Amino acid sequence: MKNTLIIIPTYNELENIQLMLDAVLNQNENVHVLIVDDASPDGTSEVVRKNIALYPNRLFMEERPGKLGLGTAYIHGFKWALMRDYEYIFEMDADFSHDPNDLTSLYKVCANYGADLAIGSRYVKGVNVVNWPMSRVLLSYFASKYVRFITRMDIHDTTAGFVCYRASLLRKMDLDKIKFVGYAFQIEMKFKSYLLKAKIIELPVIFTDRSRGQSKMSGGIIQEAVTGVFMMKMKSLTGKLEI
Repeated sequence: MKNTLIIIPTYNELENIQLMLDAVLNQNENVHVLIVDDASPDGTSEVVRKNIALYPNRLFMEERPGKLGLGTAYIHGFKWALMRDYEYIFEMDADFSHDPNDLTSLYKVCANYGADLAIGSRYVKGVNVVNWPMSRVLLSYFASKYVRFITRMDIHDTTAGFVCYRASLLRKMDLDKIKFVGYAFQIEMKFKSYLLKAKIIELPVIFTDRSRGQSKMSGGIIQEAVTGVFMMKMKSLTGKLEI
């Protein structure tokens, strides 16, 4: 897993961060991790800072002044990674909903099978979600169906946040033109990758709901996804969508 960076945004992940750092950094000695922390008041950044000495030149942190949104955290991380010439750039949650053991498989989809974007998919083979209430499973599943219908992307899990990008794909995008900041950010990135004719491969993974800490999902995030996707598609049809 050479030239690999895992970007993990954090906000109040004190209960998870030490376990996550150990789990990811012990996967492979070539893996590097960038934490993008949005001024977590619970001490998350202090734990990361102590670990930087334990994992020299492998663990890094960018601290932002406040809670600025998931999408902007990843954009910040992408720019940081591209300036340092990483080839494979991951998005990953801090709460163990994404299994660190799946990192190698996603990497191989890009490195060995030529994908520009590898997606850890909950829905490419049935519904692989553990510990979610049925209402949330249905909301997530049908949200992906809705996005697939509107955008015509051949992607089953359009809102997935466990992904690996080739740097070459990210370099084709104007990252300053990414509009969404919540979970709709994941849809926008996939849609723009699709418009750029990227090779996109979904890999089935099991998504496990967090057992520690608090979810960041909100009604505003859902509304952004529902209304924003339709407008994004309309702009693409009229040639007004900036990529």
